[in-house]
Amino acid sequence: MKKNFVLDTNVLLHDPASMFAFAENNVVIPIYVIEEIDNFKKDLSELGRNARQVSRNLDELRGQASLVDGVPIGDQGGILRVGFATSDLPLEYTVMKNSPDNRILATALEVKKQDPNTLCIFISKDINLRIRAAAIGIPSDDYAVDRAPISELYSGSFQLEVSDELIQEAYEKGTIETPVEPEFGERLPPNSFAVLHSSASGGSVTVRVQPEGDVAKVLKGSGPRVWGITPRSPDQQYAFDLLLDERLSLVTLVGKAGTGKTLLAIAAGLQKTVEEEKYQKLLVSRPIFPMGKDIGFLPGQVSDKLRPWMQPVHDNLELLLGLAKEDKKRGRSTDELFDMGMIHIEPLTYIRGRSIPRQFILVDEAQNLTPHEVKTIITRAGDNTKIVLTGDPYQIDNPYIDATNNGLVHVVNRFRGESISGHVTLVKGERSALAERAAALL
Repeated sequence: MKKNFVLDTNVLLHDPASMFAFAENNVVIPIYVIEEIDNFKKDLSELGRNARQVSRNLDELRGQASLVDGVPIGDQGGILRVGFATSDLPLEYTVMKNSPDNRILATALEVKKQDPNTLCIFISKDINLRIRAAAIGIPSDDYAVDRAPISELYSGSFQLEVSDELIQEAYEKGTIETPVEPEFGERLPPNSFAVLHSSASGGSVTVRVQPEGDVAKVLKGSGPRVWGITPRSPDQQYAFDLLLDERLSLVTLVGKAGTGKTLLAIAAGLQKTVEEEKYQKLLVSRPIFPMGKDIGFLPGQVSDKLRPWMQPVHDNLELLLGLAKEDKKRGRSTDELFDMGMIHIEPLTYIRGRSIPRQFILVDEAQNLTPHEVKTIITRAGDNTKIVLTGDPYQIDNPYIDATNNGLVHVVNRFRGESISGHVTLVKGERSALAERAAALL
């Protein structure tokens, strides 16, 4: 049966195409939502871009039919219309009659009363407003079209039970036909890893599916030594294997604090730019979001303003360069690599419109980016450019996204199975025993 969906302002600002996501049902956009969206149209942020797109979508629909009577959306019989409330919320429901939220709820209540035989559902990303809607008898829900449970995030690695014969073949030939994932009955995705076990003999072997997808190659040893860094866990070995593979243009690394995401990426970037000269330079950036209260404007040039935000990068560089206290006293610092032009640190603010060829790009803390911002970054890649996104979906400082709809998780889900990309979820913390226990307990 058809349902009536009443959309809140924040749903349309989050996804301008959300009005078309209920194609077989009726969609009602309160006119007060359009008024609120009008307040955002001049913003230069993503909210402003989304607000302008919502207006364009509604204007295009307006040219097809009356928005008051309803405009068909899609081929499944859905209708979109603009609604309004003919009366305020009853006094027992609120103490603020004229607030936009109350007028939006009043519209939803009127839709329910006008069509009592059709289920009316209020869609909002505002938790408190959803609670208020449910309290006055209107079922409410979050907009979850683009959500994927974080527990189901693709890890990039598998554990499979196989026969002794297959393990023996892997050791003898070095390659095997790509194994099948038992749960879905499909071959493992390209650039994924698998530990193959045999319960009969207790033997095991680790393989990586090649970009073509039809062959899996045996991984030997514990991984390469890159700028003095040796993998301490299988996950770190997998990460290095993807980071150093020039066939891949996109690598995503997800893991909690202390798993080595940034350190591994910088080490691989230095190896490919400074040692092997496969890329012209290592470009490092990260979103600018403070943890806690912002300390205000910072003085100096762009590089000076970015220094506090990029200090984790400098910390990792000091470790890789092996700078001791005596070296720093003699004037040695990580600035040597910057002066040589091997490493550049740039804000993401000015990346739109650029084309970046032959560079190793590291975007740290990518969980603070929206899907639109990540798309903007990845589409800047020119010929022979590699992009690495690192982050922890559980450490988000951006108030407009969460663990399930941020740009990093969005990329992991969308690029699964692509031959030019690879993903690894790092599990074991390697920073220190204290950091590992803190990540587990706090």
